[in-house]
Amino acid sequence: MPDVGPGNPETPPAVGSAEPSALSRLPHYHTYKRRWFFLVVVSLLSCSNAMLWLSFAPVADKIAYYFQLSISEINWLSLIYLVMSIPFGIVATWILDSFGLRFSTILCAWLNAIGSAIRIFPFLSLFGKYYFTYFMIGQSFCAVAQVLVIFSPAKLAALWFPEHQRATANMIATMSNPLGVLLANMGSPALVKKEEDIPLMLGVCIIPAAIACFLSSAFIWESVPPTPPSAGAATSTSEPFLSGMWIEFSGLCGALFIMFGIIGALALGLYVDKTKQFIETTKVGFCLTTLAAIAFALVSQIQDQKVWVAVVCSLFGFFGFSICPISFELAVECSYPVGEATSTGLIFVIGQIEGVIVMVLLEALTVQRSSPGLGPSMCQLQADTSVDWTNSMLFLAGLFCIFSCIFVIFFHSPYKRLEAEANTTYNRHKAGRDEEDGVSVQ
Repeated sequence: MPDVGPGNPETPPAVGSAEPSALSRLPHYHTYKRRWFFLVVVSLLSCSNAMLWLSFAPVADKIAYYFQLSISEINWLSLIYLVMSIPFGIVATWILDSFGLRFSTILCAWLNAIGSAIRIFPFLSLFGKYYFTYFMIGQSFCAVAQVLVIFSPAKLAALWFPEHQRATANMIATMSNPLGVLLANMGSPALVKKEEDIPLMLGVCIIPAAIACFLSSAFIWESVPPTPPSAGAATSTSEPFLSGMWIEFSGLCGALFIMFGIIGALALGLYVDKTKQFIETTKVGFCLTTLAAIAFALVSQIQDQKVWVAVVCSLFGFFGFSICPISFELAVECSYPVGEATSTGLIFVIGQIEGVIVMVLLEALTVQRSSPGLGPSMCQLQADTSVDWTNSMLFLAGLFCIFSCIFVIFFHSPYKRLEAEANTTYNRHKAGRDEEDGVSVQ
């Protein structure tokens, strides 16, 4: 047997000399500190956009009186967000996938800033007295910006953050939107004590929009980092728009849920505005949402039923998502004279806490299974590992049944705000009649 040594031509390559070439072929992942800056900009943009969305609603009476507008017109300044999201939601997805995260963020920031600036035009004599027109144009710009920023957090987390930070990054960017809603509900009444304070409120709303526009335009230079932060980011691709929609079935179901939810919310809002049947509408909505949840738990147990799953997700959004704004209105009616921001804010915070608890419970009820294929209600983690969500789906359906039964059976309340408004109107009419009859009213 020949000696094995450095001088022997039959000596195999040393292990140390083979390692560098082997390591160079391994994928290399790297994170960049500027990912947090990108996250801050997107979060600020989302928060600012939500503030612009609902800045009119808490002080609707003062704005309507100051500009001689109807409450219905003021309501449309918020509803335009829902209307614009239907056609532009698909366009926003195409822009995000086709032009990248940087372009969509900068475009969103400029639309948001321009819209916030146009809302000031009614206070400038140069532009005439087309108050509602300028308000609606400004809100429309902001509404288009909303669909761009709402779709960005998941892509930002996937492209810039490692796997152990993706959920946190997505949560921060996503939760900044309801934070903006909360700030609008609290800030507008605090700033607008009288009608002359309306320009101050609109000016304050411009500040975060302008800051987000400047930061995104000046300091965001790329859509993706030079080196991917994870294996998922390295293999992530932006597929052609139409094919990407049908390949990513879970994304399609989420889009259907939101789109049908927005349509349902718009239709239901108009219906309740006319009928004032807050409790009846909410109870029926809860029951139909429960049936949709049960249907989803059952359909998800059957193999190759994507069409039915998509249909159920659409119904789940149409019934469940649509009762959210009606529930907020119902809370205001039942808790009057408690402030609107207080009642809706408490419900929102409690709902977020409940959502976190339910999500933790649902994940705890999942079962990991080792199998090459995917069965019903199973999500694949790796090539040979999947997670079974059967127990979680049944548990969720059970929660819907319990909560809806409790609400339908035990919730009864007068519409305190409507009653107070009716009494005020009656007293005014009565005082007017007494004055006509020559009766002195103290």
